[in-house]
Amino acid sequence: MGMSTKRAMVYFNADLHRALRLKAAETDHSVSELVNDAVKQYMAEDAEDLATFDSRASEPELPFEDVVKELRARGKL
Repeated sequence: MGMSTKRAMVYFNADLHRALRLKAAETDHSVSELVNDAVKQYMAEDAEDLATFDSRASEPELPFEDVVKELRARGKL
């Protein structure tokens, strides 16, 4: 793992656990490495979303109904 690690108890349903073990064997990685990578990716997506919200904070807010009307008027809905 390289850096300091902590142990956590995680429960998977049987099918998902089997698929994870198979993927680990196929890719020559541990289940822990696969889970760590998946969690990092999930957290990175959240960070990207938050950064996008921050970058768009100064944009005007539009009522949802107005957006839907505009999309319909432009033939997008």
